[in-house]
Amino acid sequence: MAIAAVVIAILLLVVLITGVKLNPFLAFLVASIAAAIMLGIPLDKIPGTIETGIGGILGSLAVILCVGAMFGKLVAESGAAQQISSSLMRWCGKKYITWALMFTGFIVGLPLFYNVGFVLLVPLVFSVMYQTKLPAVYLGIPLLAALSVTHGFLPPHPSPVALIPQFGADMGTTLFYGIMVAIPTMIIAGPVFTSTLKNIHSVPLATFKPTDLPANELPGIANSFFTSLLPVLMIALSSLAIYMLPAAIAQAPWVQLLSNSMIVLLIALALATYTLGIKRGMSMGRIMGIYADAIKDIAVILLIVAGAGALKQVMVDSGVSEQLALSLKNVALNPLVLAWLIATIIRIALGSATVAGLTAAGIVAPIIPLTGADPNLMVLAIGAGSLMCSHVNDSGFWMYKEYFNLSLKDTFKSWTLMETIVGIVGLMGVLVLDIFV
Repeated sequence: MAIAAVVIAILLLVVLITGVKLNPFLAFLVASIAAAIMLGIPLDKIPGTIETGIGGILGSLAVILCVGAMFGKLVAESGAAQQISSSLMRWCGKKYITWALMFTGFIVGLPLFYNVGFVLLVPLVFSVMYQTKLPAVYLGIPLLAALSVTHGFLPPHPSPVALIPQFGADMGTTLFYGIMVAIPTMIIAGPVFTSTLKNIHSVPLATFKPTDLPANELPGIANSFFTSLLPVLMIALSSLAIYMLPAAIAQAPWVQLLSNSMIVLLIALALATYTLGIKRGMSMGRIMGIYADAIKDIAVILLIVAGAGALKQVMVDSGVSEQLALSLKNVALNPLVLAWLIATIIRIALGSATVAGLTAAGIVAPIIPLTGADPNLMVLAIGAGSLMCSHVNDSGFWMYKEYFNLSLKDTFKSWTLMETIVGIVGLMGVLVLDIFV
């Protein structure tokens, strides 16, 4: 019944959005309430579950999405994105631009959480699109594939970091193996796969369309790159500080504050306001107007992400994710494949990669000593499974759809298939490593 309820809720969500043409936020609320009833959550507890889900996901994302949108809008309007895209074109050429974007996503994705990297780098993709006249999806998928593999496989991202101590794995070894798996995975899911997507055309959100300025009016190359990458640099330095500084300093309140993604983005936005705005002659009124426009365009995405959070919370509170995982616990499979499969099932049911990874870890951790599986590879196998089959209950699915302004069909053909390729190729990489280590 639990599996049937999950399937019915997801089908209802798809029908409401595609068939009835209901606003996705309202569709999520209806599907969440229906799922809660079918899964046996007490009727008087359902509103609290919905509110917890919405508040929980917006609590971590609202500031990041809004401030990130402001930052991206200013980078676009000031001409910094145009300068960066022009420089990438000169250095890499149009032929290799997807590879340049992929490695940009990988480098930036190492220290940044996925959602932060998304809102910071997608405007760069759109700027390159307007410069090259190439489809946005064709350019965006390699960069997003790189962000996905760093999110699922590599510390310091939440799921790998949480799984390492649970499994008794080693941080350095997991990172080394993770990079070995991540590079071929993002190549296949990025530049190789995206060559099949050239026929998907979209008109991205207008808020990130860069102003086409004459070359002499663009900010300098150093200013453009430094300001745009400042959040990445700050988070990278704070991540290194945690591991390199004495524990007393690394755990100091001011270090924890300055390493927080929200605080980093606020500091970066303040500096960008000066370096890309005031210093170059923009009035404060115009800059605030740019920020207001960014917020208007991001509002619908916030609501959709909130709806996805409500459905996820229903699945968590009902215990269906644990039921699904336990039903697979005794299946006779290679422990790495079993861990991947459990994470995949939970990912499909809940949508959240981090929740899927952490839930799967709690199920398979007790069996690791009995199987002799390499704990570092178990972390990576679960990471690969947690990225599989992103669909309508995943906030990342809707962020991608709304930013790139795509139909559901084209979102499935590009985003969902890319994430599935990441999950499958990632597992294959883990199994190959298992032969040699």
